[in-house]
This record gives sequence, C-alpha cells and structure tokens, in this order.
Amino acid sequence: METLTDEIIMQKVAQGNLDLLKLLFDRHHKHVYNFLYKMSGDRMLSEDLTQDVFYKVIKYRGTYKNGSFVSWLFTIARNSLKTHFTRNQHNHDDIEVLEYRSVESENITTEEDYSHLQNVLNQLDPLDRELIILNRFREIKYEELAEIVGSTPGAVKTRVCRVLKKVKQMYLETI
Repeated sequence: METLTDEIIMQKVAQGNLDLLKLLFDRHHKHVYNFLYKMSGDRMLSEDLTQDVFYKVIKYRGTYKNGSFVSWLFTIARNSLKTHFTRNQHNHDDIEVLEYRSVESENITTEEDYSHLQNVLNQLDPLDRELIILNRFREIKYEELAEIVGSTPGAVKTRVCRVLKKVKQMYLETI
C-alpha cells in the first residue's frame, strides 16, 4: 500500500474504503499542520484545524475528482483557515482578506537563521507568505498552487518570483 499514489488512495477512500485514509493522514498531517501553524502562529488552532481538514476529507470525499490530492487537501486547509479567521474576526466584508497572525520565533539561539527567515516571512502579505510556504517549504508545483489559490500557473509563478526577490532583499537588509 505504501507504493500507491495519493490520488489512487483517495479514489479508493472516495469509493468507501475509509481504512486507507490512515495512509493519507500519515503522509500529510504534518505538512498540513506546519502550513496552518506558519500561517496562524497558533499551535492549538493548527492542531484543531488539521483534525478538521481530515474530517472534511472524509465528509467531502465524494467531491474528489481524481485531480491532484495535495492541491485538493491544501485547498481544504486554506479554506478552513480562512473560515476560522472570518468567523472569529467579525470581518465579513471580504473573505479574501486574510488576517493571519505572525509566528513567534522559537529557539533563537539554536536556529537563528531560520528564525530570521521566519521574521521576514511574518512581514509579508498573508497571500504572499502562503504562496512561499506552499511552494518552497512544501514544494507544491505552480500548477497545483494555481488550483489552490484560483489563479493561473503563470500568474502564480510570476508572483512567487517577485515575492522571493522581496524576501531576499528584506532578509539581506536585516542581517
């Protein structure tokens, strides 16, 4: 079973074989949690939302249309986070306005370079931070990112390149 692709496993889950969901959970729950934590800065919230994401995978398994499982999964994670912030910030004007919190730096003495990078990422626009986290830390391809954020691969690639230049500039300015 370990050699099956995520897409094949999800097809079987969608057909009712819920036992296979454990494989998908084992493969992806850390990635989902890390994404949610980097975007929210809240460990407890990230744990709760990670559970919610996999609950929604079960609940909405029938909507999976044999595309990229990772794109589908991170779309659910992204929407869960947006829903949480929309409901808890009393700001219903524009659901695309993501008010993510900064992640506090931890263990500065042992991981100064990482914490410095995290501080730079915290200064980015939430959508830009989201793209960098998904593309560079999770290695999601531009085509899948485009599906997740509802854009085109070319537009996503251009935005990621621009954000990376900005990150590099911000990182070097603060050294």
